[in-house]
Formats: sequence, structure tokens, C-alpha cells
Amino acid sequence: MTEYSSHILIIDDEENLRHMLSAMLSRQGYRVDTAENGAEGLRLLREKVYDFILCDIRMPEMDGKKFLARALEEQVPSAVIMMSAYGSIDTAIECMKLGAYDFISKPFKKDEIVMVLKKAEERERLKSENNRLRGVISGSEGFCGIISRNAVMQEIFAQIRKVTDLKTTVLILGESGTGKELVARAIHMSGIRAHKPFVAVNCGAIPENLLESELFGHVRGAFTDAAVDKIGLFEQADGGTLFLDEIGEMPLALQVKLLRVLQEEEIRRVGAAVTRKINVRVVSATSRNLESDVKAGRFREDLFFRLNVFCIHLPPLRDRVEDIPQLFGHFAARYAAGSACAPVRCAPDAMRLLLGYDWPGNIRELENAVERGMILCEGSLITAGCLPPSLHTADCVSLVAAPDENLSIKKAEDAMERDLIRKALVKTGGNRTQAAKILEISHRSLLYKLKEFGIDQ
Repeated sequence: MTEYSSHILIIDDEENLRHMLSAMLSRQGYRVDTAENGAEGLRLLREKVYDFILCDIRMPEMDGKKFLARALEEQVPSAVIMMSAYGSIDTAIECMKLGAYDFISKPFKKDEIVMVLKKAEERERLKSENNRLRGVISGSEGFCGIISRNAVMQEIFAQIRKVTDLKTTVLILGESGTGKELVARAIHMSGIRAHKPFVAVNCGAIPENLLESELFGHVRGAFTDAAVDKIGLFEQADGGTLFLDEIGEMPLALQVKLLRVLQEEEIRRVGAAVTRKINVRVVSATSRNLESDVKAGRFREDLFFRLNVFCIHLPPLRDRVEDIPQLFGHFAARYAAGSACAPVRCAPDAMRLLLGYDWPGNIRELENAVERGMILCEGSLITAGCLPPSLHTADCVSLVAAPDENLSIKKAEDAMERDLIRKALVKTGGNRTQAAKILEISHRSLLYKLKEFGIDQ
């Protein structure tokens, strides 16, 4: 994908003006498309994502005001700048009230149009940054960088708020890829320890003979290769939070020492004769069933009870289907920003695959799928063909397993669409407005489809 520059759509019925603006803005480094009326502009908007739209007011077929109203109705994210040779203060005010970003009177100078676009770019950058920061701090559909509108996740956010300022040990349970470290960071960042270190370690990724030294540190000469004193992770996290990921992989011998640290709040470096007091909040996580491990003798029961004072169960992504569109947008925006790529949208066929897949790898697998889609997509639209083969295989299996084994693509699409609408309505408790948002269609379109498919809810 090429280096990102703002993508602009020019809508004007005057061919000479379209050509002049296109040439001028292309020389300024912008990517430009043109349309001769509002109807053609709307068609292009359904195929591509534009940062800004320059739109004339007086045009045949569909004028600028009607185009603006339709663009807002279809939730087009682009900033719209209206243009007119018949401009007045009243016209400008009317356009701004309708939702336009700015208004320019014709004829205009080159510097004027470029200045308006630069100002709009800066405003959008600041708005995006403010939204990101608000989402990191707090939000009705997110918490400390965790994105979710799911009811179970909202309850987890409430639990985090209750425990965040306490020293209570927290155990986070959930399948691999569900975001356990994100929750641990949220516990740390939302509390009084936020200005202190957050230290994370994967207990299953460090060899058993090195893990004790890694956690508690060692003194010079404690063992071969211990040439200097080393500070352990507990001391590095002093005053803050130590996140022990995959705690179920910790060797039994080390579990005894960890239990003592939690009880006495002090550590002893390997080879040292004295102990050191520490003030560390311990958050642990695992995808294993620790209760079964306790019964099988693989995990100490006393340590399990010590870690399990406050337990958080993270749901898998397949139980958070309503979060997939928002997570897609988040990952796509993050990848675009990190690799200087243009923003993208998800085509309806691709979104159907994303919503219908079981996601055994959970959020991590979704993130990888979005990154793959960004790499393979042509232009600004991720289609089904850009997604990993596993999603297509699962979709084919579900279609083959369907009781009505007919090969009509139209009927198969209708069946899938009907199923997704029902799932969205179940997820939102029958709230059609919320269901439309999850499905990424307008409320009017949802009402039409409910009638078309005979869904009475």
C-alpha cells in the first residue's frame, strides 16, 4: 500500500472546474476523484473512503444540499465543504446547520481552498486524537483502551473500578487472545498506582531454571554466570503492578516461594542472606482451568486461593459478536496510522464472514485478520477475498451443513443476512437502533429487511 495522503472527492457539474481543482490539488499531494452530481458522488462513497468532499450546491439531478443530507443519513465520515457561486451568509449558515464542515464562495483562489483543507485536516487530526484519549481514559463503550459495548464486558469494567485502588490480588481467566493483559493494564492505569511501573512476565515463556532469578533477582556469585547483582521483576514493579501471565505454567517449587512473597510482602534474591520489603500489586492470568490443576496436583491449592481473591472471567469473542465492527475499525485505524496507509472500510461480504466466524483465537486472531486484509486490499475497501482462508472454510462448512442444500447465491446470502439480523436483535434485547449499529446499516434499512424477511421482533 502506498504512503497515506488525504483522499478528496470533488462533486461539481462544471467539467472545467472539476478538472482545474483536480489538477491543482493533485499537485499539492492529494489523491482526487471527481463526480458530476450528487447521485454519482453517493455511488463513489459506497465504494471508497474519502477524507474530504468538495461539493457544489447548485447541480442537476441531486443538488449539494440533498447530497449533504443523504451523506449524513448514510453516516459518511468525510468532512463536507460546500461551494457556490451564489453564496451568501445565510446560505453558508444553512449549510453549516445541515452538517457541512465549511463553506467557500466561488470564485476562489488556490491558496484559499488549500488553506481550508489544511485547516480541516488539522481539525480531524485533533478530533481523532481527542477521541482516542477519551477512549483510553473512559467511555460508555470502552474502558482504559478496552473496546466493548457487550453487557458482560461493561460489568467487568464496573468490577475493575471497584478493585482498582485496592491491593487485592486479581486473577483473570479467559481463553487465549481474549485480552487478559489489557485488563491487567486497565486495573493498573485506572488506579492510584498508575504513575508507578507496570511489569509483565509470561511464566510459561521463561525456562524453569531462570524464572526464580527473573522474578526475585540474584546476587553476584549466586550461580554460574551470575557476574553481577540483578534486580528481579518484583523489585522493578515496586510501588506498581506485577502481571504474572500464564500463572498456571509456574513450576510447583516456585509456587511455594511466590506464596511466601504474597503473604510476607518481601522477597529474597537468589543467593542473598537478607530479605527486602516490597509494595507490589499482583495480577495474574491464565487460560488453564486452575481448579482442575489443583485437583490433579499441578497447582498448589493455597496459592490458588491466595491469587483468586478477586476473579474476572473474560468472555470469548464469539460471545461478543456486537463488538466485532468496532474492533475492526480500531485495528484498521491503528494499522493505517502505524504504516502510513490510507483508512479502509469493511465490505458487507467481509463483515458477514467476520460476524459469522467462531474466532478460536479470539481478539488476537481478529487483529491478525484485519492486518492481513489491510495488506491485501486494493484501494480503501476490505472485501471477503482479503480475509484469511480459515474464515471462508468455516463459512463454507456452515453453508454445506444448512438443511436447505440449494446452490443459489442469492438465497444463501439472504439466509445469512436473516441469521445475522436475528443474532443482532438477540444481542441488543430487541433494540432495533442498536442492532442497526452492530450490523452497520441504517435504521431504515433494518426496518425494511425485517419486513422483507418477515422477522417479527
